[in-house]
Amino acid sequence: MTSELLDQALVEEATKKSGLVWVRGAGAPAARAVWHVWADGGVCLVGDGAEQPLTGLADGGSAEVTVRSKDKGGRLVTWTATVTELSAGSPEWEAAVAELKGKRLNAPDGEAMTERWARECRVLRLTPTGATGSLPTGNLAEAPVPTPVTTRHPVPAGLPRLLTKRRKPK
Repeated sequence: MTSELLDQALVEEATKKSGLVWVRGAGAPAARAVWHVWADGGVCLVGDGAEQPLTGLADGGSAEVTVRSKDKGGRLVTWTATVTELSAGSPEWEAAVAELKGKRLNAPDGEAMTERWARECRVLRLTPTGATGSLPTGNLAEAPVPTPVTTRHPVPAGLPRLLTKRRKPK
């Protein structure tokens, strides 16, 4: 019983303090970093539409959530969650959106974002099931996602010398 309470406290505190969590829904090929808020005993997410993708997360399904340490950035805890999609306009949805809109940075439509969320997006709650996973022992590094973005030119040869050049005292 004490171990369960400690696990629950670790999950809650670590998730509250972390700005990002990695979520992998059932059947998703890899975990995805998503911004979130901790509210009413679970993680609340808004996604799809013009927001972050919520691939593999379905109402009634399960998900694996990995939380990083705020100070060191390393993996702290991995826990299993039940996914619940909140209906737009319901009291639960309103409460979750009130928390989420305070954390949403650089919204293109400002205060109208909640109306857009109701039209286009899904708001999900990931509730811990109580099961925490053991930390993996191997390297879990993955290749970056392919992208057409690239650096245009190599760094000029003289740039490091220019950056470290000391200015003359006046």
